[in-house]
Amino acid sequence: MQAPLSRQLLVTVLAVLPMLAFALACRLAGPLPGLDAYFPPAPADEAASLAALPGRGGDAPLLQQGTLPAGDAMARNAAIPFFAGPLLPAAPFRFAGSETDRTRAADCLALAAMAEAGPSDAGQRAVIQVVLNRVRHPAFAKTVCGVVFEGSERATGCQFSFTCDGSLARRYSEAAWAAARARAVEALGGRVYAGVGNATHYHTDWVFPYWSPQLVKLARVETHLFFRWPGYWGTPQAMRVPYRGGEPDVTAPAPDVTVGAEAAPGPQPTVAPGAPAISGGTLTMRDASGKANFVTLDAASGPAEALALARRLCGGATTCRVLGWADRAQIPATFPLPPAARAVLLFSYTRDPAGAEIALYDCQRIAGVERDKCIPRAR
Repeated sequence: MQAPLSRQLLVTVLAVLPMLAFALACRLAGPLPGLDAYFPPAPADEAASLAALPGRGGDAPLLQQGTLPAGDAMARNAAIPFFAGPLLPAAPFRFAGSETDRTRAADCLALAAMAEAGPSDAGQRAVIQVVLNRVRHPAFAKTVCGVVFEGSERATGCQFSFTCDGSLARRYSEAAWAAARARAVEALGGRVYAGVGNATHYHTDWVFPYWSPQLVKLARVETHLFFRWPGYWGTPQAMRVPYRGGEPDVTAPAPDVTVGAEAAPGPQPTVAPGAPAISGGTLTMRDASGKANFVTLDAASGPAEALALARRLCGGATTCRVLGWADRAQIPATFPLPPAARAVLLFSYTRDPAGAEIALYDCQRIAGVERDKCIPRAR
């Protein structure tokens, strides 16, 4: 027994010595370029520091489209250099929940991976890693499904636009589901996709979200660029929130929300004072801030009329959302949108804090729309 124990002690010492030597060298030489960006001190006022971050979980969505032409957006993206320091991999995810939690988390990860990255293995694993990085970060929801669906209950929009814009109506093959779920289960079990480090944000290279130049560009995976926050909130040590389970059932209907709740005969619902006059549709409901609007579009309204209507309703607001249906009876009472209302959504418009827009249409019922602006119905 003595000899094996001695060998084990020797192996441990030999393993620790290089780390001690590296730490001593860093101490003597001062901060190393690039590496010191990973070890800034925590801010004194964490709450205020979190609230000031661009592209937070409570902000407008991570838009997949914008006002810049694709060529201009790609040029701006290319002008921003990648982080010159080492790309440290995220820590393995530590799952601590019930089997129900595991099933729900795997389903939400698989859905996000397919919706955001298609069938790509690397793309799906990168998206899954970003979701799990967010789960452990204090700026985001504390469950996997909570992160994926964060904002779907908000008037201003979703973090992952597919949860709000009608894309949940997509249908995937069993083979696609099985492959995505397998990747999700591996990640929940501790497999790390090191290619994106501890990224918490991403976008395609043909768009330029308002927050993009304010974050640190870490990596590229196919057509997606991946980012983290600068300073302490972009470091591995900031991702300190332990996972405790408690995954919500995102397939259950939202409580107290019914389609057509406002459709009974009688006077029109009162909208907020000061709502602008519009053409091409009827304003049915509007919150007091004017940042959330439910409308019915006229039968003759095309994409140009719908977009003009939305911009008119949003005015100068930097964060705004307009959702449109063909029939007033289809409009729900409030957010989050129940599945029945989401399935018949005719028009979806969201504007982020910098004024970038995403406008999507049901191309089966609205003609003259470019394909990349259609609400996806199948894949």
